[in-house]
Amino acid sequence: MFARSLPRAIPRRAINLTSRRSISTLEGNPHIYVFPDSTSINSHILTLLPKSPPKPQLAIGTTTKLPPTPDSLIENRNFFTILQSVLAEHAHQDAYIISQAQAMASSAGSNLGSGGAFFPQQQRNRRRGTGYGGGGGTGGDGAGGASAQGGAGGAGRGGYIHVYDQRNPPDYGRIPAPEDIFGSLEVDGQGAFVDGHGRYQNSGTYRAVTREGFLGLSPFIREKLVERLKLEDAALE
Repeated sequence: MFARSLPRAIPRRAINLTSRRSISTLEGNPHIYVFPDSTSINSHILTLLPKSPPKPQLAIGTTTKLPPTPDSLIENRNFFTILQSVLAEHAHQDAYIISQAQAMASSAGSNLGSGGAFFPQQQRNRRRGTGYGGGGGTGGDGAGGASAQGGAGGAGRGGYIHVYDQRNPPDYGRIPAPEDIFGSLEVDGQGAFVDGHGRYQNSGTYRAVTREGFLGLSPFIREKLVERLKLEDAALE
């Protein structure tokens, strides 16, 4: 009689190693996760949530190149609508923007020139719905936003603080590039946010990826955005 072969036991450690799936992140931006796009060959989904599989409705967008380029990225409009909502609710609570608002009201405020700053100045690193769609702004509110309002107004006069992407911080006193500006906050002559929250205005000119880099958020805003995305994710279950 032939001997009956028995299945070999697989060591527990081997099971753990083979079943564990690593999650890729975007080079230079460890908070952005990269997943294969099951609906398109050679396409990747970019998201702030590490959950697999990702929900396309909450993703930043899709790209056929890594790192993404202005030509390869298709922005998810729904994500940027959520981002703008988070900025409108929380931008005035960021410690750095508060300090910029206070500086505007001081004697040094007049030296801010055409723009306050939202994110700390860092070393330079070197969009397109629920479904994905073509590029174009993030849907400004028609009020002119940051790029049209002109920035800080100087000591005792109030003005606007620009809320911008930290991938390419402008030189001191200069206006950020339109594609880097999320929006603006209004500050009165005493350095307080008008109506208590600054009446945030969406610029309508922001782009998630430029030649200077990809979406860069302050730790504070990124935390608030991830919290909102998790709530949205739970609602879709």
